[in-house]
Amino acid sequence: MSSPSQKLKIIRNIGIIAHIDAGKTTVTERILYYTGRVHKMGEVHDGEATMDWMPDEKERGITITSAVTTCQWNGYNINIIDTPGHVDFTIEVERSLRVLDGAVGVFCAVGGVEPQSETVWHQADKYKVPKIAFINKLDRVGADFHRVVEMMKERLGAVPLILQLPWGMEDGFKGIIDLVAMKAVTWNEDALGAEYSEGPIPEELREEADTYRELLIEALSDQDDRLMEKYLSEEPLGLQEVIDSIRFVTVKMKAVPILCGAALRNKGIQPLLDAVVRYLPSPLDVPAIQGHNPLSGKEESRETAISGPLCALAFKVMMDQGRRMTYLRIYSGSVNTGDVVYNSRKGVREKLARLLRMHSNKRERIDSASAGDIVAAMGLKLASTGDTLCAESSPILLEPIQVYDPVISVAVEPKKVQDSDRLQEALSKLADEDPTFRYRVDEDSGQTVVSGMGELHLEVILNRLRREYLVDTNQGRPQVVYRETITRPLVHEEIFQRELAGQQHFAGVKLELSPLPRGSGNRFVERCRHPQLTEDFLKAIVQGVEEGEAGGVLMGYPVIDVQTALVDIQVRDTVSNALAFKVAANIAYKNACEAASPVLLEPIMKAEVLVPEEFTGEVIGDLNSRQGRIEQIAQKGVVQMITASVPLSRMFGYSTALRSVSQGRGTFTMQFSHYDKV
Repeated sequence: MSSPSQKLKIIRNIGIIAHIDAGKTTVTERILYYTGRVHKMGEVHDGEATMDWMPDEKERGITITSAVTTCQWNGYNINIIDTPGHVDFTIEVERSLRVLDGAVGVFCAVGGVEPQSETVWHQADKYKVPKIAFINKLDRVGADFHRVVEMMKERLGAVPLILQLPWGMEDGFKGIIDLVAMKAVTWNEDALGAEYSEGPIPEELREEADTYRELLIEALSDQDDRLMEKYLSEEPLGLQEVIDSIRFVTVKMKAVPILCGAALRNKGIQPLLDAVVRYLPSPLDVPAIQGHNPLSGKEESRETAISGPLCALAFKVMMDQGRRMTYLRIYSGSVNTGDVVYNSRKGVREKLARLLRMHSNKRERIDSASAGDIVAAMGLKLASTGDTLCAESSPILLEPIQVYDPVISVAVEPKKVQDSDRLQEALSKLADEDPTFRYRVDEDSGQTVVSGMGELHLEVILNRLRREYLVDTNQGRPQVVYRETITRPLVHEEIFQRELAGQQHFAGVKLELSPLPRGSGNRFVERCRHPQLTEDFLKAIVQGVEEGEAGGVLMGYPVIDVQTALVDIQVRDTVSNALAFKVAANIAYKNACEAASPVLLEPIMKAEVLVPEEFTGEVIGDLNSRQGRIEQIAQKGVVQMITASVPLSRMFGYSTALRSVSQGRGTFTMQFSHYDKV
C-alpha cells in the first residue's frame, strides 16, 4: 500500500491555456489518445473532440466551457482542465487557474503571443501557477519558433528555457531535437504518432544543438545555485541533475521550459507529457493554501495532507439535467460519499449525495476523494462558485474567485407568453453556473435584461435557453453597460429629520467626495472625530454610501472611481439611530454626486486586427469611423497587426464589417481595456 505522500507525489493538476485557435483542444485530444484514455482521436474541425462536448462547441469549433478529465502517464495521475481561449469566457479560465498547480501554455508558431494568450498568462501569474510552454503548429506555413520565443520574452516577461528545437519547419517539419537528453526524436506517421523513436542528432543540426544546450545550462545556473558551482568548475552534469534543476526553476516560477511540436500531425505530445510529469509541481510542491478562520478572523493555512481537516473549494457549478453538479478541488483532508460538509461562506451544512470523477461530460462514480483530487459532487444545493467546503470543527474560508463585471446587455422576452416563468427559472440556473452572466427585470419597463462579457457570450446563453430549457426568445439590440463618475471634489452635508411610524429619526452626515484615477474602484475613508460615532452608525453610513454607488444620478448606472470620506456627523440622543444614518448618508451621497459634475463612462475595448497588407488602409478607415484610436501597426509575418482602442458601443457587428472590407481575410480579437468618458 503506497503512503499518502506517495499518492500526492504522483498527482499533476494542470490546465491547458491559450488564445483561441492555438490548438489547446487538439493537444488535449492527443494527450487522451496517447495515455489510452480514448481509443479514437476526435478532431475539433469535425466537431468530434472529446473535450468540446456542448452542441455550441461542436458547431463553432471552439471551447466554451472548461472540461475536466483524468489520465495516467508512466504511473502518474494527471488531472487536466481544457480551458476556453475566447475572451468572452475568461471566467472559465480564471476559476480553472485558481485550483490548478501547473499550466501548459499553447502558442501557435505562426500567430505567436496573441492578446488572449497574454491575458491567460497573466491570470496564471496572479495565482502563482508554474507553467511550461508548447509551441504548436510548426508544420504550418509561416511558422517561426524563435520569433515566438522572442515574443514570450517581450510580451509575457517570461524567462524562456529552450528544452527542444524543431527539426525542420513548415512542410519540412520532421521532429524535435531534445536538448536535455541530446537526442533527435521522430514520429511514425502510420501509427498516428503513437510510436516514436529516438536517435542521434543529425550532423547538420549538431552545432546549433550544442549552442542551445550551452545556453540552457547557462540559464539554469543563473537561477539555480546548486548547478552554478558545477557549471563554473566545469564538472560534467548528469541527465538527472539537469532534469532536477529544470524542475526546481519551473516550480519556483523563475523560468518557463519551452517545448515544440505539431499536435494535428501527432508530433511532440509524448515529450510534452514527460515534461508535465517531470517539471510541473505535484500538490506537495505548492505552498499551503491560505485562508482565514470565519470565527476568529485570523489568517490560517492548510497544508496538503490527506490526514488533515477537510478543506475544498467549489470552483464551478453546472446544471446537469436540471440537477446541480459542483466541481471541487480538495486541498486537504478527505471526503466520502454521504458525508456532511460545512460551507463556511454561507454558514450551512450540506450532504454530498454522490462523488464523481469526470471525463469531459462523462462520469464515473467514486466512494471517496482526498487532498490533491479534482472531482464533481452531486447534492450540494447551496454551494456556488468560490465557496469553501470544510470540516465544521476546524472551519476555514478561502479567498473567493474574482468575478468580472459584464459589459454588454440585451433585453429578452419569451416568444410564448406562457414561457415567462420558465424563462426566469432557466436564467436563474444559468446565472448560478456562470458568475459573469447576470439578469434582472427592469422595474420601469418590466423587461428582462441579460448581461454578459460580449456578443458571443450572450449568443451562447440564448442558444442554451433554446436547447436545454426549451425557451425560445426574442432579443432587443445589444446595450452597453455604462458607468458614472464625478469630475471634481465636493463636500456636502445632509440632515435627515423625519417622523416615521410615530417615532422621530434624526441624523446629520457630512461627506467629502473626490474623483480617483480610472480603474481605481471606489474607496471609503473614515476621517470623523465625533465621539458618538459608534460601530453601528459607521456601518449604516457605509451601507448608505454603497447603495448610492450602486445607482448613479445621471442614468442610474453604478458609480466608479470615487473616494468618499466621512468628515463629520450630527447626533441627537434618543432620536439618532442606524436607519437615520443610512438614509442621511444615501441622500448626502446622491446630492454630492449631482453637484460634483457627474459624467457617463463607457467601456473601451482593446482590439487587435490581423489583416493582409493590401487591406490595411480600409481597416484603419473603418476603425477611425468607429471613433477608434489606432495605437500600433506592426508587421507580423505576411499580415499587418493593427492595435486600437475603440468604444464597445461602436463595435457591434464588427466581424461582418471586417469580413466585407477585407474580403473575408481579416480576423480580430477584442478584450475589455478600461472605462472612459463617453
